[in-house]
Amino acid sequence: MSQLPRGIRNNNPGNLDYVGQIGAHLETGVPSPRFAAFPTMADGIRALRDQLLRYGERGLTTVRAIISVYAPASENPTGAYIYALCSHMGVQPDTVLDLRDPATQRSLIVGIATVENGPGHLTLTQIDQALHALPALPQPAEA
Repeated sequence: MSQLPRGIRNNNPGNLDYVGQIGAHLETGVPSPRFAAFPTMADGIRALRDQLLRYGERGLTTVRAIISVYAPASENPTGAYIYALCSHMGVQPDTVLDLRDPATQRSLIVGIATVENGPGHLTLTQIDQALHALPALPQPAEA
């Protein structure tokens, strides 16, 4: 389990800072806890969607505007983050996005989760189930 990226271990694919989100707690088991840990991956996906919706309400509706706040240059290679997300989404940095559109939400969440954790940790089915509140598929028991 410790081999998994921090965001995946925390059920927080966006690596959202802990700010008292409902149901979340401050991550444990790391020297400098900072990020939220959610009970389920679906909870973490919905928290990321909710953060994106809050950005939209504040007028942050382009990849450049969102990522400049979400992953500031003081902590991240923001330009590379913007480029990766735009390449994934097929948009320009200053294209205005409809953050209430489920397809846009899905694309942003996939892109952010990939930049934050690397590829292959979330499936489109997981994201769709979380965004549409579909029941989770049964998971095989771990050996």
